[in-house]
Amino acid sequence: MILRFAACLTGFLMDLIIGDPHGFPHPVVAIGKLISFWEKILYPRRGNKISEEKQHKKEFFRGLLLCVLVISITSAVAIGILMACRMISPVLLYLAESVMTWQILAVKSLRVESMKVYKALTGAGSPEERLEAGRFAVSMIVGRDTASLSEEGVTKAAVETVAENASDGVIAPMIFLFIGGPVLGFFYKAVNTMDSMIGYKNDRYLYFGRAAAKLDDVLNYLPSRISALLMIGCSYFADEELSGKKAYVIWKRDRRKHSSPNSAQTESVTAGALGVQLAGNASYFGKIVEKPTIGDPDREIRTDDIIRVNRLMTTSAFVGEGIGLTVIAILYAVLK
Repeated sequence: MILRFAACLTGFLMDLIIGDPHGFPHPVVAIGKLISFWEKILYPRRGNKISEEKQHKKEFFRGLLLCVLVISITSAVAIGILMACRMISPVLLYLAESVMTWQILAVKSLRVESMKVYKALTGAGSPEERLEAGRFAVSMIVGRDTASLSEEGVTKAAVETVAENASDGVIAPMIFLFIGGPVLGFFYKAVNTMDSMIGYKNDRYLYFGRAAAKLDDVLNYLPSRISALLMIGCSYFADEELSGKKAYVIWKRDRRKHSSPNSAQTESVTAGALGVQLAGNASYFGKIVEKPTIGDPDREIRTDDIIRVNRLMTTSAFVGEGIGLTVIAILYAVLK
């Protein structure tokens, strides 16, 4: 348990300081390649000899098989690395757990990538040049179409991404790391990466990616709600222009206004805390997807709201890490 405490703390600090350096091999990239590899093998060809219902079943079960293979391989690799390190030296095991923890968390990379959008929108050049730069920067962190977004649309997309990934990329993996170390952490990252790659409700992935999407919903059900409550608490002191009271009110009202049972949890907190309206219709792969709005338009969203949502996300990460480490310390003292 002391090892878990030390590795979680060290990995968290490494993420804050180093982040995700470009050019450095990252296991999530490897997981993405693994998903693409099995998708090419397992995605069924559409034939004329079977009914549409049978085709959909075939797609679903092959997508389920992909989930089993990706999760099994990812978990097996993590277990193998840790077992080998344990056999060699406790110090090596500690270093391996710390590095793996660092690679699972995404506090700095989320802040850095979203702040690129802010810098693009407020940088040098004409308004048209800044907007085009902002569209390009936000296209690196969102799945929606960005070519026709206005400055408000670009800003909203960046704020929404930080809000949603405050759970998916920070608090949720942190919770799994505290419970089961890097093995459970990479189990979660495998599922989350599959959802981001094949969990879309379009013609190709509606059935093939359904198992991945549902499994991601299950794994994030409690973490997303814990993240929301944590962010509500941090809204009272993370930034003087955030409203903790409004964050709670909008969360209670709008937390279910999404097709996913989890995505609106932290997004509704953020909308309330900032006093802006988020979500609404968006374009994906050339098709408009109708979505309800979240929050009240007390004011228009501003580019500096990207700074505020990052302060809220980072503060929540620090508080979440502190709570988790405290729980581990208490359990160690009780069970010693």
